[in-house]
Amino acid sequence: MSLILKPGTAWHDAYAASVSAAPEAFHDDRVLNHWGGIWQRDGRPAPDVSPVDGTAIAGPPRLDRSAAARAVRGSLDEHRAWRHLPLAERKARVSAALDALTAHRDLLSLLLVWEIGKPWRLATADVDRCIEGVRWYVEEIDRMLEGRTPLPGPVSNIASWNYPMSVLMHAMLVQTLAGNAAIAKTPTDGGVACLTLACALAVREGLPLTLVSGSGSELSPALVRGHELGCVSFVGGRDTGAQIALSLADLGRAHILEQEGLNCWGVWEYDDWELLGRQIRATFDYAKQRCTAYPRFVVQRQLFHRFLDTYLPAVSSVRFGHPLAVEAPDDPLPELDFGPLINDAKAKELADQVDDAITKGGMPIYRGSLTDGRFLPGQDTSAYFAPVAVLAPPRSSPLFHAEPFGPVDTIVVVDTEAELLAAMNASNGALVATISCGEEATAKRLASEVRAFKVGINKPRSRGDKEEIFGGLGASWRGAFVGGELLVRAVTQGPEDERLPGNFPGYTLQHAG
Repeated sequence: MSLILKPGTAWHDAYAASVSAAPEAFHDDRVLNHWGGIWQRDGRPAPDVSPVDGTAIAGPPRLDRSAAARAVRGSLDEHRAWRHLPLAERKARVSAALDALTAHRDLLSLLLVWEIGKPWRLATADVDRCIEGVRWYVEEIDRMLEGRTPLPGPVSNIASWNYPMSVLMHAMLVQTLAGNAAIAKTPTDGGVACLTLACALAVREGLPLTLVSGSGSELSPALVRGHELGCVSFVGGRDTGAQIALSLADLGRAHILEQEGLNCWGVWEYDDWELLGRQIRATFDYAKQRCTAYPRFVVQRQLFHRFLDTYLPAVSSVRFGHPLAVEAPDDPLPELDFGPLINDAKAKELADQVDDAITKGGMPIYRGSLTDGRFLPGQDTSAYFAPVAVLAPPRSSPLFHAEPFGPVDTIVVVDTEAELLAAMNASNGALVATISCGEEATAKRLASEVRAFKVGINKPRSRGDKEEIFGGLGASWRGAFVGGELLVRAVTQGPEDERLPGNFPGYTLQHAG
């Protein structure tokens, strides 16, 4: 049976609902920036298309450098007033904003589907994690702020496109709860409408949020080096993170720079293949477009045949396609592991990297096809990429030392524990890693040698929620760690001699004292 677009879920339906919900932030022809306490019809709207099927969608209204500087100055004015607001009032306003987000949960999720291609299950999870996580902070914030004060200036947030709500919006709401104004640059590749709606709902409750769009090179002088800022928070790739770190080097400013690393899954002296098969399938959620994805498996040679028997059925069972395509109007939205990549350029880049790795000697042990996906008749599929697994990627390939940010696995076979550890530490630091090993003592010993902030034993690790802290080792992180109480510590001031847990030029401290 041919698939159809689920009635009521078209982009024009989502945008019309956004205009109705927040007419101050959405005009019929464009979304607006918010700074100086006002929704501003400024900037140059950039054309954009959805990765889902090439539909034209709202693009970011890009500001120039001077407008960004004015926006930061406006945020400082809001910060100076907000930081003196009693905590009880801040909690009440943030709670009211969360209630508004909850009321518009499905619309926020639908915008995420169109803008960044998340299947419905993952889009709603992104929104829900934001709301539930910040509600936990509202309940716990009193103890976290004992002996602490807000920063001298607002927090500037620059984040990648993959988690607009559960990472970026979550961070901004906690920052305001802690007494700071918060600034966010909308991710260049997607999420502008979702973030605009979320910010509009929060601003109505009196929260001091600034939302601006523009290129990193144009806005960086204001959003990274602006003297008004109290902290810079960044989530993204190593190249951009290194540039930001260099820009901050002489300022002595508080910073949180989460960068990528090649997260590895090691398999050594292991025999629970049924469990591993389920775990492998789950690693393909959102096409591995997350900072805690596992794109590299390092496998003991003697177990490779068992691993392959487990891996191939798992990867071949992955479901992907148009997130809003159904067989009949009343059908629920499909249960998919992933939809498109963030854009067609990324799909082409990944295809080129796979072809290059194979040409140079890598062996394709699995190569899916777009014919396996669920698509509308005749739809644009240029942003989609079927799962691929490459055995023994050549060292000259980007797939050997960096995460692909797409549904591509690389597999390295090793003979000794030393080789296992060397392969798992190929990227000089990672956010997460896992060791699948039947002997607990051996697993713990190996885990202690893996340069990742979190190492799971027979289970995957993730950012975590609420009380769980998060950071990275080596080149995967610079500055203060976050999560739980540490997120609040990172955006407030404590004792003069305080050493925050984090990865700093002079020290690395993994846990709060």
